This record gives sequence, structure tokens and C-alpha cells, in this order.
Amino acid sequence: MSKRFKKYAGLLDFHIKSSDAIIYFKRFYPQWSVMEHHPKNIMLTCVYASCKVEENHVSMEELGKGIQQDHQVILNHEMIVFRVLDLIDCICAISFVQGFVDDMEDFMQVRNGQLQMLKDLQEIQVEVDKVMLLDAPLLFPLGQLALAALRRSNEVHRVLDFERYLNSIFSRQQTAHSISELIQSLNAIDNLVSKLKIPTAKDMRHIDRKLKSCLDPSSQDDSKKREKKSKHKSKSSEHHGIPS
Repeated sequence: MSKRFKKYAGLLDFHIKSSDAIIYFKRFYPQWSVMEHHPKNIMLTCVYASCKVEENHVSMEELGKGIQQDHQVILNHEMIVFRVLDLIDCICAISFVQGFVDDMEDFMQVRNGQLQMLKDLQEIQVEVDKVMLLDAPLLFPLGQLALAALRRSNEVHRVLDFERYLNSIFSRQQTAHSISELIQSLNAIDNLVSKLKIPTAKDMRHIDRKLKSCLDPSSQDDSKKREKKSKHKSKSSEHHGIPS
């Protein structure tokens, strides 16, 4: 799924954070079934939604042309997707990452360019994308997802004392939660990421066939007939190839 979103984003002339579209996609299906709305159509609409939220002003026609798809699909699903998302809450974890890095500069007094290096690291986007592929966006606040991604990247590059930074957050806020609860949540997110398994192309083809057969049972019968015919043809070729 992540590769498909990145493919759509790469076909466009402007930058789209694929993690935005992924989280919108994941938030859509707890309320709707794939039997009601095909994932491909919702995927395209979520890409369009990410353009709007990121203020990339692009028309449906331009978007459809850029990814070589009929823009009418987006028009048919736009209001359904936006109603599920509730645009008031359409903020991506990567936006929180940028905010936290700015906060680190102010309160940890690290101004030697190291934090900018952390902010610019490709690993940050990779870590955020990993989280978006999980159920984590449905289980944890986006701020915690961003902190978890930053903490994992920081463990590699050791830019700052992360636990000290977490303590500084709590010292500046009135909250009913403790730092131990936050760390427990970050550890839980890390645990989910460690169990992430990316489906292979074979797995995705199998899922796609199952979805098509559910949407159109007759297609499964046609597929079986073609498969049977192909096997018969293969056996016939082998038989004629045997020397007498």
C-alpha cells in the first residue's frame, strides 16, 4: 500500500507526503467496507485529500491527469472520505515531527545544526511511513507517533538526550499523565513497528484476486476456466514434446 501511494505521489509535479494519504486511507475503512467502496478509488481520493490538507492547490482534473486516472472517481468519493476524516483533525504525524524539532531547539539549546540534520534525515519519513502502515494511528495520538519516530531516529544518530527532552516537556505542562506512561506508549509503538511485515507482490495479487471475486463472483468462475484451459494446454504441449 505504501508503495502504491508513493507511486501516485511521484507521478505528480508537487510533493505529497504519502504518510498523509495512508493515514486517511486507514481511518476510512473502520467505518466502511471494501465491498462498498473499492480501495483503489479511496486511495486516489485520499491522495487528493492530502493535497488539500497540505495546501497543494490542484484540481481533480489535474490530479487525475497526473496519475492517469479518471478524476470522476475522486469526485464521486470526495465527500464520503472528507466526512469520515473530519477535516478539523486532518493533521499528519510528520507535522508533529517538525514541531518537536523546533521545540528541541528552543528548550534543549542545541543550535549547532545537529537537530536540523535530524529533521532532514530521510529516516524520519521512513519511520513515520512504517507507523502509518500499522494500526498505531488508530490507537495512539499523532504526537506520540511523532515522538516514537524521532526517538528511533535519534537512537541511530545520538543527536540529543531524548529522555531529558521528554522530562522537559512534562516540566512545562500541566498534565494528568506521567512520563512513565508516555514512555510506555512509545515502547508499545516501537513494538508494533518491530512486528511490521510488508506484503510481497504475490500476497498483494492474491488479495486483489479475492477482492475482485467478492465484488464479482462470476469473475472467479471465468478465472478458473482460464486456469483449467491453461493447464490442459500445458499438458498437451508436454505430451506432444515427448519423443516416440
